Amino acid sequence: MKEFERKQLLERVNRESSTLGVDIPESIEIQGEAIDLRSFVFEIKRRDSVPAGERDRVDRAKRNLRRERLDRLEPIEENEVSYEEGERLASSIIGIDRALEALEGLDAPDPETEAKRQEAADRKRWMNFLKKALGRDDAGGGGGGRTRF
Repeated sequence: MKEFERKQLLERVNRESSTLGVDIPESIEIQGEAIDLRSFVFEIKRRDSVPAGERDRVDRAKRNLRRERLDRLEPIEENEVSYEEGERLASSIIGIDRALEALEGLDAPDPETEAKRQEAADRKRWMNFLKKALGRDDAGGGGGGRTRF
């Protein structure tokens, strides 16, 4: 493989947006064992949260996927494969990344819930600021004096 082709493949697998529009592979072979990756990820994501009994299984799957990603990336980095094989490896790496993203996002709250939580925290900080600025902090100041800025 030519150097520019190798760099192109590496840029492709390391690009943050590389997983956009990519499906999780139906199955993948990890350390000689075929795994139904798509059904595993969808089974886990179907639940609202990962039960304690499944947490170890999910963590083990993420570790194995990260290890497999590195194993597939190394031949490209070391220029040990043809461009065609590099293309195949790059596509499989991006599929692994897509599965990892799905599994990593399990503990994160949905954006709407996170926005509401952030808004409540902002409101609380603002109220505390106003209380202090107006001299009505919890130290017993009933607002008898003016606070100068």
